[in-house]
Amino acid sequence: MEEKRSHKRVVSIDALRGFDMFWISSGDSFFIALFTLLGTPFALRLATQLDHPAWTGFRFYDIIFALFLFIMGVVMPLSITRRLEKGESRSQLYKHIIRRTILLFLLGLVYNGIFDLNFAQARYSGVLQRFAFTYFFASIIVMNFKIKGQMIWAACITIGYWLVLLLVPAPGFHAYDLTPQGNICGYIDRMYLPGSFCCYTYGDNEGILTMFPAIVNVLFGVLAGQWLLSSLSNKEKIIKLTATGGIFIGVALLWSFILPINKYLWTGSFMLLTSGISFLLLFLFFWIIDVKGYQKWAFPFVVIGLNPITIYVAQGIFDFGIIANIFIHGFSNQLGSFETVFTQLCIIIVKWLFLYFLYRQKIFLKV
Repeated sequence: MEEKRSHKRVVSIDALRGFDMFWISSGDSFFIALFTLLGTPFALRLATQLDHPAWTGFRFYDIIFALFLFIMGVVMPLSITRRLEKGESRSQLYKHIIRRTILLFLLGLVYNGIFDLNFAQARYSGVLQRFAFTYFFASIIVMNFKIKGQMIWAACITIGYWLVLLLVPAPGFHAYDLTPQGNICGYIDRMYLPGSFCCYTYGDNEGILTMFPAIVNVLFGVLAGQWLLSSLSNKEKIIKLTATGGIFIGVALLWSFILPINKYLWTGSFMLLTSGISFLLLFLFFWIIDVKGYQKWAFPFVVIGLNPITIYVAQGIFDFGIIANIFIHGFSNQLGSFETVFTQLCIIIVKWLFLYFLYRQKIFLKV
């Protein structure tokens, strides 16, 4: 039996999305500069958490991309399932899904510099392209399957992708070779993905095959969204979110003994670990903001979270440091070793004020 849904806005979703985007809106650069300035062994270890590992392993910065995919799924029960329940036309919803997918993909090409017209060296995959791909397939699954069916799809994709890694060798290498040179994902990218790669030599960080397990992050977000937007009691929601998060993290760590945690290959252990952390972060924000009612502190994040694609694309094509420099160039170079920290803080403020202007004008890029 389907649970009735709550119509109350869940502020924690916007806040968590804003917290996530903060780190790739110069939050990372600010804290790296700050930790480097402090210079203590502990601070320097914290600074390393704001970059990805060279290959296998996990750092804090690895959660950012996966968390956004998860949150994309969290809002699907509102943007798709609830509209279906209200009797909206399925054909109109399919058109909306296709239109949004195309727009996200095109924005990804713009972000990657397609207007440089250097088509041979252009990068055709990327963050927004992965948003587009995962959004499209997760939306189609949500449109046509209930939660049980969605979780079956999640399991099939996860196991199927693992079997591909396990059984299919790249030419010249053995099966289950998860090295940068020998993995099957990189080989498929080299064969079928035109243009340049990021962020390793032998394939793309957002390549073809690794798109599929990322769909599962979105589907797990859908599961969390179903719980969060349902009429379950807050206690029941918290139990479900925390228990699922803890179980996923535990399974991921156990699985990592035979399938390493690797963001570049988006391995199943990486997907489960990031999904588990996402469940726990959603619980934390939900508990503090929506259950306990402490909302004022989260307002800066909410402003970012209501226009995440806007700031991601804008900072990719425009240097906000130019605006910051207009106001600080006269004295920033007198700050000595604190100059970099101060400059990065000012860039964050300029970006936030840009988003706050859009917020006040009720301008939101809904792609």
